[in-house]
Amino acid sequence: MNTLNRRQFMKLMAAAAAAGSIPAIYSSRALASKSAPAGFYDKPMEGDARILHVTDVHGQLLPVYFREPNVNLGVGDAYGRFPHIVGKQFLEANGFEPGSPEEYAFTYLNFAKHAEQLGRTGGFAHVKTLLDRLRDQAGGQSNTLTVDGGDLWQGSATSLWTRGVDMVEASNILGIDVMVGHWEFTYREDEVLSNVALFKGDFIGQNVRVLEDSLFGDEYPALVERFDGRGLYDEDTGHAFQPYVIKEINGARIAVVGQAFPRTANANPKEFFPDWSFGLREDDMAELVEQIRGDESPDAVVLVSHNGMDVDIKMAERVPGLNAVFGGHTHDGCPLPVKVKNPAGHDCWVTNAGSNGKFVGCMDFKFGDGKLDDLSYQMFPVITDWLEADKEMESFISQMRQTKYTDKIIQSRRKDAFYTPAWVGKTYDEILTEKLAKADRLLYRRGNFMGTWDQVICNALRWEYDADVAMSAGVRWGTTTLEGDWITMDDVMSQVATTYSETYVSEMTGEQLMSTLEAVADNLFDPDPYLQSGGDMVRVGGMDYTIAPKKGLGERITDARLDNGEAIDPKKTYKVTGWATVNNTPDGRLIWDIIRDYIVANKDSDDVLRLKKINHPKVVGMNDNPGIADYPGETA
Repeated sequence: MNTLNRRQFMKLMAAAAAAGSIPAIYSSRALASKSAPAGFYDKPMEGDARILHVTDVHGQLLPVYFREPNVNLGVGDAYGRFPHIVGKQFLEANGFEPGSPEEYAFTYLNFAKHAEQLGRTGGFAHVKTLLDRLRDQAGGQSNTLTVDGGDLWQGSATSLWTRGVDMVEASNILGIDVMVGHWEFTYREDEVLSNVALFKGDFIGQNVRVLEDSLFGDEYPALVERFDGRGLYDEDTGHAFQPYVIKEINGARIAVVGQAFPRTANANPKEFFPDWSFGLREDDMAELVEQIRGDESPDAVVLVSHNGMDVDIKMAERVPGLNAVFGGHTHDGCPLPVKVKNPAGHDCWVTNAGSNGKFVGCMDFKFGDGKLDDLSYQMFPVITDWLEADKEMESFISQMRQTKYTDKIIQSRRKDAFYTPAWVGKTYDEILTEKLAKADRLLYRRGNFMGTWDQVICNALRWEYDADVAMSAGVRWGTTTLEGDWITMDDVMSQVATTYSETYVSEMTGEQLMSTLEAVADNLFDPDPYLQSGGDMVRVGGMDYTIAPKKGLGERITDARLDNGEAIDPKKTYKVTGWATVNNTPDGRLIWDIIRDYIVANKDSDDVLRLKKINHPKVVGMNDNPGIADYPGETA
């Protein structure tokens, strides 16, 4: 671990967990003035075993604001199916009342008003309280299993600076029993393996394999020695990690199969995981489930997945023997499971538990006569002020943020120690609570197309490089800032904290620019979920365009124009800037430094950052789609 001395960090964390007297770094209003409706967090046990599910926390240990999307388009078989329903139609489909806490938790509707009234969501100290309550209602922790669907160790400044160690320690306090990965693999292999060793639960993945060149090449003995039995679970099968575990819950034997994000090697730099390969591996999954059913005689088989919900649904329809899927990656808050029939004609329930610690999924399994009789599912929004903070977790988080930032922190893949010098000697909390400017509107990110936080990122890049066009990845993580609130450095880091956040500027022809947009659109809107990447559309600043999601590759993007109205010329060369490239490492400044400097330099005399324009693309052919509502751009 290159961020700080691991032994010192671990001693600090142990002291924090035991202290219980460290002041909280955020305020939580008294439950006497803000409390949950009676029974809101009650779920009496409806069976014999309970599985609790969180996913896509993205390093967010503190309570946050997070606005759900008003655009989550479903194409092909996903049209009109959860999670591709938004707004009022979402409320109606789930039986939720307008103006209810569920409206705030699960939709974008009246978000600012609800945020003012109900406050933040999530926070690991509050998630811990809810998990413990649901465990107690099940008759104790021995009757429950807590699983995490991945993207746990990345997404915040502190997770970046500690290389995920803060999240591993927090998840141990939380009581996570089993997890899978995606952004976890964007730390170096040795850091991943160190974190896996530190994690008290099981890190599993049937679809993560050691590459043949690593397994059988000349460096194999060194590989074995370096992995020390971790990251090389089975030499015969090539599994890097344990593919599944059997957990006994209240006398029931439940097999838990792991599925990491299949397209990790396409979506993230391979240099971080040179010895591992990923893939969907549906045939291997089916063979494994059949083997488990035959050899282990489990009472149930469940999948903990980071496929994304549409992929999970397709896989559940095609792999016999699965009873339930606890999914992640696409950040979909779905209060009702999608129920599908597998090839054997049996039901499989597919779920997804949102993101940012905002929800806890709870599924009860009832067994009888040697078979699974029934399932019961409920998803709980974590309204921070409605849940007391767990003292142990609160102390851990508070003390962790008192760690001092040093010039030893390597936070990019540049070979030099590429750090932010102005931060050296300050505590994490001092850095992250810096107030930069006030937001002139709600700053959010989530949605198939442009978000207002994305516009800030693109504006900052164009400002830094005097570029015609800026491109920013359509990742689904990133918290929300309320209109009128101060934008802090914590807010900025929550949008861009990755291990490959270097920036670039280059020249592209108009033809290359359009081809890039077409390729990303095809990854997002291909009717076959197995061919989708699971993210959102690349964000583009300085340019408007029209997109027709239902059309085919090469036909979706038209009428692209710069902000000055000039049409994009296929043969003309444009200055294009961006960040977080998957291939060659750029040599530009780190994106968070650029965003900070842009915000500070461009706020007005009232300390307000004003956005003159949002580059919302025009969307055509989707007006009848229940996955788009109240779109701020033009539709046709």
